[in-house]
Amino acid sequence: EVQLVESGGGLVQAGGSLRLSCAASGFIFDDYAIGWFRQAPGKEREGVSCISSSDGDTYYGAAVKGRFTVSRDNAKNTVYLQMNNLKPEDTAVYYCAALRGLCAPDQYDYWGQGTQVTVSS
Repeated sequence: EVQLVESGGGLVQAGGSLRLSCAASGFIFDDYAIGWFRQAPGKEREGVSCISSSDGDTYYGAAVKGRFTVSRDNAKNTVYLQMNNLKPEDTAVYYCAALRGLCAPDQYDYWGQGTQVTVSS
């Protein structure tokens, strides 16, 4: 069974940090790019970050660049999203998704269930 399971969300004060994890199983993790997305109530889904499968290139949305860092540990089939200097506007459900090959804006094959991140003022 293919699974992507996000964890690490929670409630944090503005300026604080969280580290999200995306644990994958049921597919060849090393062959897939892993993207992070988020969706806040009443808003469109937003691309947050992505890390490619082969070259390890990373990408960030403009709203999080300089504050978030994505990394992967292929031995653990896990991708991490380190989120620093969190702002209330970062509040959303965060999803990870897998796409075979390199990072791309769409056409992701698998999606996780999401984890809630809430940043208070």
